[in-house]
Amino acid sequence: MMQRRAFLTAAGAAALPIAGTTAQQPAKPESAQRQWLELRTYRVASPEKAKVLDTFLRDTAIPAYNRAGISAVGAFRSATDVPRKGRPLPLKEHDVMLLLPHASAESVAQLASTLAADDAYMRDGQAIHAAPTKDPVYRRVESWLMLAFDAVPTIEIPTKSSDRVFQLRVYESHNERAAARKREMFNDAGEIAVFRECGMNPVFFGQALAGVKLPNLIYMLGFDNMATQAAAWGKFGPHPTWKKLRSDPRFKGTVSNISNTFLRPTAYSQI
Repeated sequence: MMQRRAFLTAAGAAALPIAGTTAQQPAKPESAQRQWLELRTYRVASPEKAKVLDTFLRDTAIPAYNRAGISAVGAFRSATDVPRKGRPLPLKEHDVMLLLPHASAESVAQLASTLAADDAYMRDGQAIHAAPTKDPVYRRVESWLMLAFDAVPTIEIPTKSSDRVFQLRVYESHNERAAARKREMFNDAGEIAVFRECGMNPVFFGQALAGVKLPNLIYMLGFDNMATQAAAWGKFGPHPTWKKLRSDPRFKGTVSNISNTFLRPTAYSQI
């Protein structure tokens, strides 16, 4: 219990705005409670192991997450049919990215114990749970824990097109002050609103609290297909509000590196 309280306290403190910025805003009403987002990457070595993991996620894990109150679980793989643009994350062909939207930090802290007490999850997941040390289904799981932005407090499902594609971008900053100003640019100065006007509809925007490449923010956009993705970004560049924001000296130098990765949903993804 003490460990859980320490986690909740530390995570809450990390979500506070940094002194000296204008990111301090009145508390949002309960209806706009921000989700806690976990973005996992399962590292998988072969197509055979990928099939085992897919079966586990589809038939056992995602139903268990849903029973635990985590709805709309996203499951994605690298869009190998899309030409690379910029610097993508090191996502291999068989790796799976899983997006878990939690209603609270308590949900994050309790998930492992909740699953351990789920008889169906433990019984039906033996291909994973009982895998031998020298022959695991996945090599490792890497994870980011994020707090959703005020402007996008819960995940959205912008498209269910059969050809849909998702764009995952990671904006790294060189210190916390710069990271806070970039969040301000999105949240309060109107950059997310410009995204929506241009057809760049978010799945989520999150402030990374734990993981790699910190400090950073991460967001995912959903498009019907690559043609709509290209058209939307084409509208964004010349948008007058974006041009004004880009020239504002307050927001200069807030991002030191950007990762740009295209994803396709798996057949069992709920997003």
